[in-house]
Amino acid sequence: MGETGRFAPSPTGPLHAGSLVAALASWLDVRARGPQARWLVRIEDADTERCLPGMGEHILQQLAACGLLPDKAPVWQTQRTARYQAALAALQAHGLAYPCGCSRKDISEALALRGQAPERHGERVYPGTCRNGLHGKPARAWRFAAEKFDAGRELHWTDRRLGAQQQNVGREVGDFVLRRADGPWAYQLAVVVDDAEQGVSDVVRGEDLADNTARQVLLQRALGMPTPSYLHTPLVRGADGDKLSKQNGATSIDTGTPQAALAALDTAAQVLGLRATTASGCTAALAAWVPEWRALYNSRPS
Repeated sequence: MGETGRFAPSPTGPLHAGSLVAALASWLDVRARGPQARWLVRIEDADTERCLPGMGEHILQQLAACGLLPDKAPVWQTQRTARYQAALAALQAHGLAYPCGCSRKDISEALALRGQAPERHGERVYPGTCRNGLHGKPARAWRFAAEKFDAGRELHWTDRRLGAQQQNVGREVGDFVLRRADGPWAYQLAVVVDDAEQGVSDVVRGEDLADNTARQVLLQRALGMPTPSYLHTPLVRGADGDKLSKQNGATSIDTGTPQAALAALDTAAQVLGLRATTASGCTAALAAWVPEWRALYNSRPS
């Protein structure tokens, strides 16, 4: 299988300026690798509670208006639950997944008793309360036994834009959630299973997801799956300096006319360090940015 990249939006809202940067970057990265490379789109709708009806189709229409067309039919995570269940079962069989009965409040209280900060990058670092049993509590989630698997080691990897990275998942994140009990599959497990099955060799996504990489590498190793290369793109920020996102009111990109779609693409390209386009349409602009991307980003880590 040749080199493969992907764009994997969650249909919780339409594409905005920040998500278009990630889409364009992943498309350019594939096209810069030659005609045999493939660009895929995966609609990450596993968390059905947050996804909006019809939004996946709308995102695909926005991409098409910008000339960003996948090389195969898009994949929807809600059609892949059997694969995630099989991966969870494999981890359970090797003692690398266990049930957890802790609520967010329970975790915060346990951390407070230890004198630890309640959150890290908006997440509570799990203190391992249920690692040795539920102690009479009903299961609320399944967790990956990161502390057991990595044995306290520091994980090192190289990001094609950010350079050398490292993280001790057991200490800095803790045993993370794979699935909420009888509920949605966690992003970490679903993305690892999907990338492996789709043959994704190169993950290009927003810098806000860089902190997830170590957890995903651990899961890849635990499941015997290959680890792709990673490149995390610059973030688009609002006037307040925070990352532009659906949660803080980012507006949909305008793809209602060819001119509007080109303008949105041009803005995204400049965030990536590419030159402003002089082309009259999306197809010509995309073709001109491919060699620029190759020169800027296409070196592989050793």
